[in-house]
Amino acid sequence: MKTTKVLQTNISETNINEVSNILNSSTNQRVAICNANTLVRSVRNSYIKETINSFTIKTPDGFPVAKALSIISKQKFLRVDGYNVFLKTIEDGLSKNSSHYFFGSNEYITKLMINNLEKLYPEIQIRGYMCPEIMEPDLLVEKYKDEIKNINADIIWVSLGFPKQEIFIDKIIKITKNNSNFVGIGGVFEWVAGTKKKAPEWAANMGFEWLLRLIQDPKRLYKRYLIDNILFVFYFLRQVFFRR
Repeated sequence: MKTTKVLQTNISETNINEVSNILNSSTNQRVAICNANTLVRSVRNSYIKETINSFTIKTPDGFPVAKALSIISKQKFLRVDGYNVFLKTIEDGLSKNSSHYFFGSNEYITKLMINNLEKLYPEIQIRGYMCPEIMEPDLLVEKYKDEIKNINADIIWVSLGFPKQEIFIDKIIKITKNNSNFVGIGGVFEWVAGTKKKAPEWAANMGFEWLLRLIQDPKRLYKRYLIDNILFVFYFLRQVFFRR
């Protein structure tokens, strides 16, 4: 899959249908859903940058990243966000009997999400779930390596938040050699569970999804949106300036 460097992350030139098809027809895929925060953190932290760039697919999640990718590549790319990748992959995989495992979040949210998924897709193949304690990626890997090694699922969806989920995926694959596809999915479990409200597509496509998320969780997200988004614009303009 062709990539284009946005800031210092090699973003995949892809779309939701292609990602869904790859996840439902191949193995050993690692997918990072990359928003502006991901790219800014990758500029400022070389370990995060190397981890994200080692993934097989790095999707342009969010309006700013998709827009930046379009400008640099001189092609039009739309958002390839976690929520739509999640639901599209599950829906497309029904005819192929693709199986799923959920790792992360908490028991309440995960059970609600599974209940909603089974209502939407009665034929969904769910191999199980695990809601781990809050701990650093290295400790998670050590505690759950045997659990992950023995999971027999086509796709393992990991909801630990960025960058913990990407670091966890990178480390757990190296230790367990699990052939499942791993996708770092962030807060998607909460949206599917209905415990948090998802911005409508028209708002997300216009670049306003961040506002609804900020209103719902200001304490956790204000730095991400009020600082990292500004830094994203600064770094992007610097990239464009030096390219010219």
